[in-house]
Formats: sequence, C-alpha cells, structure tokens
Amino acid sequence: MTEARLGTFDDLLNTTNTSQQPTMKRLREVILELHPSACEVVRLGDRAATYGLGPRKMTEGYAYLQPHDGWVNVGFYQGAALPDPRGLLEGTGAKMRHVKVRSIDEAERPPLRALLKASFTERKKALAR
Repeated sequence: MTEARLGTFDDLLNTTNTSQQPTMKRLREVILELHPSACEVVRLGDRAATYGLGPRKMTEGYAYLQPHDGWVNVGFYQGAALPDPRGLLEGTGAKMRHVKVRSIDEAERPPLRALLKASFTERKKALAR
C-alpha cells in the first residue's frame, strides 16, 4: 500500500526526472486550460497528481499525471469507457487506462485533449446521477 502523503505539484515535480519536468508542466497546463476549476490533489505516495470534480480520486477524479523516467502517464480512472478512435489508451485493467506522453509535442495532440474532455464529461454525468 502506498503512503497517503499529500503535497503540491511542485513537490511532485521535484521527484520527477528533469527530462520529463517540462512535459509534466505542459500537461498540467493543458488540463487546467480545458478545466480551469479542476480540483488538483497531489498524492506523493502515489507519485501522481489527480484532477477531478472533487478530491476523491476514484469517484471524483477523471485524470491523473504520473511521471516515469522516460515519459509521463496521463491516466484515466474510467478510461475503459472512453471513446478512443486513435487507439492512444493503454492498459488492461477493468476501468483504468493511460496514455504515455514523452514530449511537449505529444502533450499538444488533439486526440489527447479529446480524451481529457471525454473523461471530464463522463465523471460529470456519473456524479450527476
């Protein structure tokens, strides 16, 4: 089980490989451009920042950023239910999927933005029920 220690995005960035820090920053900017009111919760034990409609990651969260040495995962808590015509999503979990983003250029891809929008919409509808 991971440690449930909270922190800031800068705390997470400080644990990120320097080659991936610009990608992490840009991905965060993209998410906040699409959803300025997103609730950001950084769980240092998970080494991830969650974005959602509220602070509960598995029910209110729709996306997360998780740095790795050569890429940043943009994860989707309900990714298996998302439309993915470009086949960007990876993973075999019952619900979760992710996209590996290796550069700022990849962070700018319209299909990635479409997944973020779809994930936000899915959570909004699910929580409205």
